[in-house]
Amino acid sequence: MERRSFLKMSAALSCAATVSGCNSSSKDVEVVPPTPPVAGENLNWSACLVNCGSNCPVQVYSTDGVITRVESEFTTTDKYGDHDVRACLRGRSLRKRVYAPDRLKYPMKRVGPRGSGQFERISWDEALDLVAEKLQGTIDQYGNESIHFTYNSGARYHFSGKQCLYRLMNLKGGYLNAYGDYSWSQIYEAAGQTYGSAGPGWQGSSVSEMQNSDLVLMVGYNPSEIRMSGSGEAYDFLMQKQKNKFKTILIDPRYTDSAVGKEDQWIAIRPGTDAALFEALAYEWITTNTVDQAFLDKYCVGYDEKTMPAGVGYEESYKAYILDNATVGDSTPGVNAKTPEWAAAITGIEAHIIVELARELAAARAPFIQIAASLNRQAAGENNTRAGYMLPILLGQLGLPGTNCGGLCKGSFLHAPFMPTGANPVKKAISFFTFTQAIEDGKNMTVLSDGVQGVDTDEEGDGKLGTDIKAIINYGGNALINQHSDVRKTEKLLQDESKCEFILVVDNWMTPSAKFADVLLPDVTWLESEDLIYQSYAAGDTATLVQMSSGVDPMFESRPIYEVCVDLAKRMGVEAEFTEGKSRTDWLDQFYAESKAATPGLPDKEVMLKQGIYRKYLPDGGYIVLEDFRNDPEANPLGTPSGKIEIYSSRLADKARTWKLKEGDVISALPKYVPTWEGYEDTETKKKYPLQLTGYHTKGRAHSSYHNVPWLREVVQDAVWMNPLDANHRGLKTGDKVHIFNDRGTIEVEVKVTPRIMVGVTALGQGAWFKPGGDVDKGGCLNVLTTQRTTPVTKGNPQHTNLVEIRKV
Repeated sequence: MERRSFLKMSAALSCAATVSGCNSSSKDVEVVPPTPPVAGENLNWSACLVNCGSNCPVQVYSTDGVITRVESEFTTTDKYGDHDVRACLRGRSLRKRVYAPDRLKYPMKRVGPRGSGQFERISWDEALDLVAEKLQGTIDQYGNESIHFTYNSGARYHFSGKQCLYRLMNLKGGYLNAYGDYSWSQIYEAAGQTYGSAGPGWQGSSVSEMQNSDLVLMVGYNPSEIRMSGSGEAYDFLMQKQKNKFKTILIDPRYTDSAVGKEDQWIAIRPGTDAALFEALAYEWITTNTVDQAFLDKYCVGYDEKTMPAGVGYEESYKAYILDNATVGDSTPGVNAKTPEWAAAITGIEAHIIVELARELAAARAPFIQIAASLNRQAAGENNTRAGYMLPILLGQLGLPGTNCGGLCKGSFLHAPFMPTGANPVKKAISFFTFTQAIEDGKNMTVLSDGVQGVDTDEEGDGKLGTDIKAIINYGGNALINQHSDVRKTEKLLQDESKCEFILVVDNWMTPSAKFADVLLPDVTWLESEDLIYQSYAAGDTATLVQMSSGVDPMFESRPIYEVCVDLAKRMGVEAEFTEGKSRTDWLDQFYAESKAATPGLPDKEVMLKQGIYRKYLPDGGYIVLEDFRNDPEANPLGTPSGKIEIYSSRLADKARTWKLKEGDVISALPKYVPTWEGYEDTETKKKYPLQLTGYHTKGRAHSSYHNVPWLREVVQDAVWMNPLDANHRGLKTGDKVHIFNDRGTIEVEVKVTPRIMVGVTALGQGAWFKPGGDVDKGGCLNVLTTQRTTPVTKGNPQHTNLVEIRKV
């Protein structure tokens, strides 16, 4: 595909507002079949392995080891349920990404300050000798727990990926663990406390269950920009809506591309205030007797006097909290009751809209309620998400056809093994988001203050991590700096070589994180690799396996990470244990055999190499989350202490009593709206920085992946969204260069003036690459403006909670 065709396609898709992986079922997009192979052209199947949740297959055409073009799956029998898995514009631009000018060519070692990007070329032998020496030296001097992998998700291989490095380090005694991730940490906590495991939080009901619903409530849910794959949730959502014509209500500060005519109602809300809305809905249902009392009595703990845990009074119940009345049997609202009028002042949603929303949800036969991950990436993310789960709980609308528990939709899966990593001998763990704190002062991080896990504790349940991070391994990720919060603070920390003494980066491109490496190793790209992969975690109702092969020559001196790890294992004395006597081909054949044994109908590998993809729609049938629990709660208890849905969490009550929190942080046994620092109600900070700033997933990147593809930068504008009233107040118009700033830093971007965002709120697509130019980041990296302050319970990332000011350059 050439630039002209690419831009034309992107314009057509934008006008049609269908971002469903360019699927041929869209009536508004002309379907153009791929050009057949020309003389001398070879065809191999590969996949796009970024962290969008889909792993779309692509057809890679090459001549003499050089990519000539990249196409997507195309069959003439394409129909929903047996449809092609079409890649979005990112996947279709892969040739430009593989051959990007910033592609890493050789092993290199740093010769300038960290972050300067100043390196010199070295041989592979010198590089591997140096890496082995540094890692072994760190183990000898500081212990295995001083080595840490930063979070990474830019290359979601099954075989030749980060698993190889984990395996190597586990054979050498392990490394400091991390729990959680930048996407869903607070969801895991909220679902675990409410439903007994993380599962319902990120594997709710299938999208297919929307066909049995009459009302779909999408709170921050934005599949048309996040899940664009032809096998993804965006396409499934559109097809189910065409089939069923259910009413769709979207609650979001932005009028997203998941709306644009597909919704029946858009309700704009201030970021971080969703829990206040949920409480006002609860108030309406309680005061109009439309809660499902029988469901609450049978399946839940903590709603009213009949369902409280032993030793906990009614005054601590959810009902008493919402009504602000602790008298049993008296439903008279108190002065602090969570009324629609109270919530209106906080959320920006008029009270009569809240009342009408409550009535519609209560009247719905089968409401499908989805609380998106955006709510969990806020300063009170755990409480925001738990509060959202209360909507289906109060209505008793979960475990039934057409309903959801509030969690993200469950994807369908086929079996594909991962490279076994072995057990990590190091049991100590920190939150993924606190690695910079562990570099600065890890030895004094504790259980009760910082969420440290796996350490010895005293009689009060506290204990110290006891070590600082001294070496970092960063494979295929950009969270070393770009995707982590407070970039300027991180930059300063990493530049101090007395803190973290060694940084290894393995990547394909000179990313902002790669510039902070001490040793930089060039990996091969997906299109130069072999693997067997499944469709990833959010590809909707179509499960796939893709047999990746390559006719493309690895560029320059890039090498597969498996081969690199074999050579490192040899130097570190664990080669035999690492390889188990198997070659790369042996491992891949073994994995395919395991998949074939677990997947009826999967052809022999020789057939799959030509066929490329095996797909099956809803291989296990549709999924209704918590259906087994609802049908028989005694035979299928939840993983909570009570075995029931816990509205009141005794475990969180214990943490609230014992944990040492920062001023303004709240842990509560009940799901509650919590006014937070840099939230809408932080009037003191707003005197200086009056605008809320939130991030979103742009169609032009998957997190920070694909930022270095000029075609995508051209078709997807990186601009901060601003309401016309806020723009007029500042003398701004669309296209103006602006500085967005707060106490943490300043970035420079264009402004997009649009009524598609509510007043007082601004939004910027996350993932743009940090490009410092003096005191101003010219790259427009959102994380220059975000904070490293953690959420209260999971010690996770609050990257959607920010206050800023914006001025014209």
